[in-house]
Amino acid sequence: MCNSLVSVYRSVLPSIRLISVIVLLSLPVGVIADSGDRDFDARKVIVDHVLDSYEWHLFDIGQHEFSIPLPVILIYEGKPYLFLSSRFHHGRQSYSGFAVGTEGRSRGRVIRVLDDGITPDPDASFIIDLSITKNVVAVFFSSALLCFLFVGIGKSYSRADIYSTPKGLPLFFEPLILFVRDQIAILAIGHDKYKIFMPYLLTVFFFIFLNNLLGLVPIFPGGANVTGNISVTFVLAMFTFFTTHWYANRTYWQHMFNTPGIPAFLKFPVPILPVIEMAGAFIKPFVLMIRLFANMTAGHMVILSLTSLIFVLGSVSILMGYAISPITVIFLIFLNFLKILVSFLQAYIFTLFSAFFFGMAVPKAGH
Repeated sequence: MCNSLVSVYRSVLPSIRLISVIVLLSLPVGVIADSGDRDFDARKVIVDHVLDSYEWHLFDIGQHEFSIPLPVILIYEGKPYLFLSSRFHHGRQSYSGFAVGTEGRSRGRVIRVLDDGITPDPDASFIIDLSITKNVVAVFFSSALLCFLFVGIGKSYSRADIYSTPKGLPLFFEPLILFVRDQIAILAIGHDKYKIFMPYLLTVFFFIFLNNLLGLVPIFPGGANVTGNISVTFVLAMFTFFTTHWYANRTYWQHMFNTPGIPAFLKFPVPILPVIEMAGAFIKPFVLMIRLFANMTAGHMVILSLTSLIFVLGSVSILMGYAISPITVIFLIFLNFLKILVSFLQAYIFTLFSAFFFGMAVPKAGH
C-alpha cells in the first residue's frame, strides 16, 4: 500500500511543481510600481487591467512603459485611418484628431478631440472602430493554439491503433473530451442527437477554459481579460442562441406558442404564456453572457485589489507595506488556485447550460 502511494506521489509531483510555478507566475506583477511612487492609484490599475486596450502592456521600469503597439483601424466620416497605437504614446497624446478617452463611458475607447488634443469634440460623428486590440489578439492566439493542439491530437488518433494507449497531449485531453461527451452532451441532450452539437460544445468548452487559464498568466501572451469582456461573452451567448433555434424542431416551437396541457385562457385571447416563453428564449443566453462575464471580471478585480493593498498601505507607511505583504501573497496563491478551479467551472457551466438549451430545442414528439 505504501509503495503504491509513493509511486502515485512521484507520478503527480511534476504536475504539482508545474502548477505551483504557474500560480506564482500568475501573481499580478503588472501592478508593481516604482518604490518611490507615493501616488499609487489602485482604481486606475484595476480598471485598466479589466478593460481592453489598444496596446499590449508588458512591464514598467521606473517611469518608462514597455508595450507592444497594436494596429488602430478607424473609419470616420467615410475616411479610413490606419496607424499603430504607439502614436497615442500610452494614451497620453492625440494623433490625427483622435485620442484614447480617459473618463466616463469613453474610457479606454478612441474618441474625436479638438485641436488641443484633450477636449472631446462635442460635434463628432460616429467612429467605426475596427482596431486589433489586446483582447482581439488574445482571441486570435487562443484560437490558433486550439487549432494547433486539436489538429495534432486528431492526427495522432488517426494514426494510432484502436487498442493503443494514448500518449502525450491525447492522454491529457481525452478525459476532458470524454467528460464533455458523457457528463454534458449525452446527459443534457440524449444519446440520439448529441453528436450534432458535440463540435460546438467541445469548441466553446476549450475556448473558455483556455482563455480563462491564459488570463491568469500576466506575461505575454497571457494576461488578457478575454472572458471578462462582455463583447466576447455576448458573441458566445449569441452562438448558443442561434444554434438552439437553428436546430429547434416542431415540438419546441409548439411548446413555445401552444404549450399542451395549459389552460386556454393563458394562451388566448391574451398570449400570456407564449410571451413569457419568447422572453425566456432571449433571457437564457443573456444569463449565460452575464454569468461568465461577471465571474471572470470579479475574480480579476479581487486578485488585483489584494495586490494593490500592499502598495496602498506602503504609500502610508513602508513598514505597513512590508507587514501586509506575506499575508497578501498567501491569499493570492490561494486565490490563484481557486481561479484555476473557477476557470474550469465557468467553462463547464457555460457548456452545460448550452447543452441543456439544445436538449430542450430537440425534444422527442409527445415528450
